[in-house]
Amino acid sequence: MKSPLIMGVVNVTPDSFSDGGAYADAEAAIAQGLKLAEDGADILDIGGESTRPGAEPVSLEEELNRVSPVIEGLAGETTAKLSIDTRKPEVARAAVAAGASIWNDVSALAYAPESLETAAALQCDIVLMHARGDPKTMQDDPRYGDVVEEVYAFLAGRMEACVKAGVSEARLIVDPGIGFGKALGHNLALIANLDRFCALGVPVLFGASRKRFIAALDRAGPAAERLGGSIAAVLAGRARGASIFRVHDVAATRQALKIAHAIEGAIENANFSR
Repeated sequence: MKSPLIMGVVNVTPDSFSDGGAYADAEAAIAQGLKLAEDGADILDIGGESTRPGAEPVSLEEELNRVSPVIEGLAGETTAKLSIDTRKPEVARAAVAAGASIWNDVSALAYAPESLETAAALQCDIVLMHARGDPKTMQDDPRYGDVVEEVYAFLAGRMEACVKAGVSEARLIVDPGIGFGKALGHNLALIANLDRFCALGVPVLFGASRKRFIAALDRAGPAAERLGGSIAAVLAGRARGASIFRVHDVAATRQALKIAHAIEGAIENANFSR
């Protein structure tokens, strides 16, 4: 099995669910990004608009003011790829101009009419994520008939729209959107069936780090205390074919994935030698 990639989260927001705005200052965010890269992040995902449940939207100007200095500060200072986590095509354009090479869009390029056209013009890698509703309302009683097949159909449709707009399929990545308009059972079903999304023929990004479903299965507490559950989810995702993992705790995730990868290699070698 191919070695997975780790995407480290750099939230340049005052209201992130996971770190409480610890890196809202550009200098602090740059330092955190460099630390995550040193810890083993292959990609740094920089976001200036919180998409936690209940979050209010941020203006274009404010989002640009948050992320631009961070991307500029990280570009050329690390070998990790830079990703911009935004729904706004204007922010994506500015980020790519500043050094980002991935556009991670929680709306799967559906937020703005010009998103598809912008993605085609930028020629960067694109993460298409499934979300039901917007961040402010997405957790208000989400319902599905068959969550796995509905999310699969949505992502397949967005991939088709991208290709029609001129985005190369080779640049696409899909993300089922754990916690974005999903109840506990929906999240568990998606994780258990991640291999279904591998059938789309592009890399699957999996982001379950520190999310609320972990506390729902164990005990309430701060998001930073969900490391065990986050690692368990990553390993479950890895076993089902996910290849990019968006996480807050890079060093611990790197170690867990390296051990799992080594065990897989030992099993394969043992089977081959018999």
